[in-house]
Amino acid sequence: MRERRDVWAAGEAYERYMGRWSRLVAEEFTVWLGAGDGGGYRLDAGCGTGALTAAVAARGRARTVVGVDRSAGFVATARGAVPTAAGFVVADAGALPVRDGALDAVVSGLALNFLPLPGAAVAAWARAVRPGGLVAAYVWDYAGGMGFLRRFWDAAVAVDPSAAALDEGGRFPLCRPGPLRALWSEAGLVDVTVAPIEVATVFRGFPDFWEPFLSGQGPAPGYVASLDADARVRLREALRAALPVRPDGSIALTARAWAVRGRRPEV
Repeated sequence: MRERRDVWAAGEAYERYMGRWSRLVAEEFTVWLGAGDGGGYRLDAGCGTGALTAAVAARGRARTVVGVDRSAGFVATARGAVPTAAGFVVADAGALPVRDGALDAVVSGLALNFLPLPGAAVAAWARAVRPGGLVAAYVWDYAGGMGFLRRFWDAAVAVDPSAAALDEGGRFPLCRPGPLRALWSEAGLVDVTVAPIEVATVFRGFPDFWEPFLSGQGPAPGYVASLDADARVRLREALRAALPVRPDGSIALTARAWAVRGRRPEV
């Protein structure tokens, strides 16, 4: 079995692979959350290239919005792409550099399942918000609702059965409604709600679908990078044959995320 390679370092490469879709989900997530009660401090834990930070800064009325991420490369990309209304810090999303009760809200997009101790991270986020403060996040539905990744791994396993061990659908059982709800409740949060968020992922053609998998950013591109040239061609052609191509050459799929939110008890 190949070693997992979850590389998250190059912001521009990530943008083409996942960022363009994560921005769509971030917008829908902030609509789902609503404008919030305003006036406080909001933090985006595991901000990546800043998609959710930007959406929160644009929609909310928070006095300060800060994104934190362990990847200096991602933080650099976010600083160059997100309006000055938001700030960015290189820090661990699971150990926020703030005192308990300092924040109005902690949000996180597409990062929770990559943290070494997700439960400890959510508990830390709950401590970081004031009584009544919000803790909310979203993750991809890797098991079935993340269309282009589901197509990728199904093709990869058909060509190379050992790839099943790397499939995010199996690796991240957390990314389902039940486990997410339990994680929030175990952190002491109340009024916990879980909901699906679905966006369209339309690719201009097969190169637009395939080439982002050559970026090396994340589990699936990391797997592609581990293949020799012949195996890579076999995977590419298996994918090409399996995809639903429209008459104009485009490929229309959908991506579903699961969103969860809860509040720190008032007393």
